[in-house]
Amino acid sequence: MDSLYANLGWLPKPPADFNALCRSALEREEGLGTRLRELAAWALDENQLLRLGKVFAKARGAGHSLRPLTPYRLGLITNSTADFIAPALTATALRHGIALECIPTAYGQAVQESLSPDSALNRAAPQAVLIAIDWRGVPLRSTPGAAAEARETVDGILRHLRTIRDGIRRNSGAVCILQNFAAPPETVFGALDRALPGTPRQILDAVNAEMAATAGASGDILFDAAALAETVGLAQWHSPAAWNMAKLPFAQEWLPLYADHICRLLGALSGKSRRCLVLDLDNTLWGGVIGDDGLKGIQIAQGDAAGEAFLEFQRYILALRARGVVLAVSSKNEDATARLPFRSHPEMLLREEHFAVFQANWTDKATNIQSIAKELSLGLDSFVFVDDNPFERQLVRQMLPQVAVPEMPANPAYYTRTLSAAGYFEAAAFSAEDMNRASYYEGNARRAALQQNTGDLDAYLASLRMEITFQPFDETGRARIVQLINKSNQFNLTTRRYTEAEVARLESDPECFTLQVRLTDAFGDNGMISVIICRPAGADRWEIDTWLMSCRVLGRRVEQMVLREMLEQAERRGVREIVGVYRPTDRNQLVEHHYEKLGFTAAGQEADGSTRWTLAVDGARVDAAPMAVRWIGMPEAAQAAVSE
Repeated sequence: MDSLYANLGWLPKPPADFNALCRSALEREEGLGTRLRELAAWALDENQLLRLGKVFAKARGAGHSLRPLTPYRLGLITNSTADFIAPALTATALRHGIALECIPTAYGQAVQESLSPDSALNRAAPQAVLIAIDWRGVPLRSTPGAAAEARETVDGILRHLRTIRDGIRRNSGAVCILQNFAAPPETVFGALDRALPGTPRQILDAVNAEMAATAGASGDILFDAAALAETVGLAQWHSPAAWNMAKLPFAQEWLPLYADHICRLLGALSGKSRRCLVLDLDNTLWGGVIGDDGLKGIQIAQGDAAGEAFLEFQRYILALRARGVVLAVSSKNEDATARLPFRSHPEMLLREEHFAVFQANWTDKATNIQSIAKELSLGLDSFVFVDDNPFERQLVRQMLPQVAVPEMPANPAYYTRTLSAAGYFEAAAFSAEDMNRASYYEGNARRAALQQNTGDLDAYLASLRMEITFQPFDETGRARIVQLINKSNQFNLTTRRYTEAEVARLESDPECFTLQVRLTDAFGDNGMISVIICRPAGADRWEIDTWLMSCRVLGRRVEQMVLREMLEQAERRGVREIVGVYRPTDRNQLVEHHYEKLGFTAAGQEADGSTRWTLAVDGARVDAAPMAVRWIGMPEAAQAAVSE
């Protein structure tokens, strides 16, 4: 397993004709974005990344369409050779569904480029800037045993970073990704280096700790390069020869791993992190085959090496669920047989109630995963599928290329490490809604079962005893609002993205109308399920800048209740017309007819394919859904009561 990180061992190996595939990628424009993403899906070394990066640069330079890739501009500030990193980032980003434009700064010009409004970096208006400065690029002064001087050094390094960050924020408004410091492996005092004030190791540890403590509150994103370097080994990570010869900040062999970790963060910022883990059972969650070996014959117990490996994997899966990853089962088995270990084996950590959907049958797994996606109202690109069987893995890769399918090692002792190393569930933030996401989807499964038993939709909705809550944007909900804006793709009319600072400005803008919407029902709290931003488009007109909704509440008439509230507030503010815009993407076809269904009138099409819709406030009528309505922070007159 030494090669797991160096070779991106969770990814399949590239084919022998990879170079030929790169050469042929540009032969036709149709489907180019998809082909480039497929080329990036393998475990590519630094030379293959460079080759793919050149193909991508040619495609972009020729003006070819790269759909369905998501455009993203990343600034790169570093004290090392940017030409070494930028091509690898653009090629790796394809793996994460991103068409990345990388804007590097000139060598040694970090402060100047960030502070100048006219610098190439700031004029490019990047969405994010990676501040990738290592310990050689900051005022690091060794003062062993001198605590006061050490504190001054820590403060000086943090000021240096803040100067760069504040310049970027002021001049471009970009999100800042702050890379912390991988300490050099060389020591002066040996084991004492970490504890003695003023040593480089102690200073860098203190800087890293303060960066981690303040990143969330400041709105920055932390990239933990120190943890990455320590995972593979500091002595392996740092190459004095590479730095001396070419100013490379780490050994060249780690470039694919570094680039993948950066692009995971960009994927998380773009709403592309995975949300659902689909698991096989036999030889994946336990050793053996339950249908053949029976309850007593499977390996899942303390005191047995294989059994303990599977227990550790289950423990990790439960940790993923606790942070909001939705769990599902897809197993070729009889349903009752597959459920037996969850119900009756005393050593099992996972139980039936931990899974939102349980599919045990003899249907192929690709079809089952599609069924699970439909039941959970999640896109296939939200899924990760884990199976010990290479045949099943390859089948799902071929039939459902949107689904992430990690290569699993032969030894189950390394299952946890492999799934963790793959980083499919990368997070740029964490909220209470994230923590509860698994229970939200499990509640959805119970709601679906109730609907089947009820039959009549109105009766079913009434039986849910729903309550919808409307509230303007506020500081408490800000982190979750930003997260929803930047990760919602399917039920999102415009897919505009906003930073936390931009959302904070909306909170205090009297010209804008904002809503955060929550929903509870008989099965529990669904959390924040919708976000609305309306901007003035004239003296008596609103344009709906952003309307997004969680797909897990589809079919409950929530959109009608949101529109009713929008119309009420518009009427109070003298707004006579509401304009809705639908900007098509490769993922939001679900809402193509959204405004038409709500009674809006078509008002034309833009050059980019967007359609505009209008609705007169006076006289507009929207049927109420069977749910109670609650307002927080709204005028008293609005607190009217309960709908039908």
